[in-house]
Amino acid sequence: MIEDLRPLAVVTGASSGIGYELARLAAEDGYDLVIAADEPAIVEAQAGLEQHGGRVEALQVDLSTTEGVDGLLALIGDRQVDALMANAGRGLGHGFLDQDWTEARFVIDTNITGTVYLIQQVARDMRERDRGRILITGSIAGLMPGSFQAVYNGTKAFLDSFAWALRNELKDTGVSVSCLMPGPTETEFFERADMLDTKVGADPKKADPADVALVGYRAMQKGEGDVVAGFKNKLQAAVAAVTPQSVLAEQHRKMAEPGSGER
Repeated sequence: MIEDLRPLAVVTGASSGIGYELARLAAEDGYDLVIAADEPAIVEAQAGLEQHGGRVEALQVDLSTTEGVDGLLALIGDRQVDALMANAGRGLGHGFLDQDWTEARFVIDTNITGTVYLIQQVARDMRERDRGRILITGSIAGLMPGSFQAVYNGTKAFLDSFAWALRNELKDTGVSVSCLMPGPTETEFFERADMLDTKVGADPKKADPADVALVGYRAMQKGEGDVVAGFKNKLQAAVAAVTPQSVLAEQHRKMAEPGSGER
């Protein structure tokens, strides 16, 4: 009976990095977990999170597809979701015209299509109960044109905007929507995106995912609208707000152009 009283948190992209750290914080905070990712490492993540005493269910699934999200929803079943941390995301480097369309489409469908579908399904129940917390992992990348990372930055611009719009739609309810906007973080992101030879990918001073997750988790629990993790990123976000888009695109090019990390 005690287990039935524990709140439930759903975390996507929880196999490593920020997602795993978000799930760990929720587990330490007394939540049961449903975690999902498109990698086998989600099973290892489950074992690590179970050490915190709560119930942890894990699903390896492709969240870029409707069928994949439906599989996650089926695992949740009719249980009430108290916190949804929509963190699953993919990146992709190189020039847009040189990218394989299947890979570019995968980034769009993972970051946007699957994410907003999952949020809609879960948030409808939250609104009906008039209670719940949603954390969307956006990015400060969404504040600038992403030369040599155009698709990724575009998806994050969508998520940043979407989070604020949904927050406003739910402002008269007991459901809060928060947007975590990290900068470059020490995760597997840059390796997966084939960006290790870029200036941003090679930078050794990336943020610790545990620190980023803590900032986002606390913001979600307080019901805050958005949070930019780290002073340097806060400054960058402020500058981006008053800098011409053409200048931002050129600045991003210097960080993300292939080979820029070797110059």
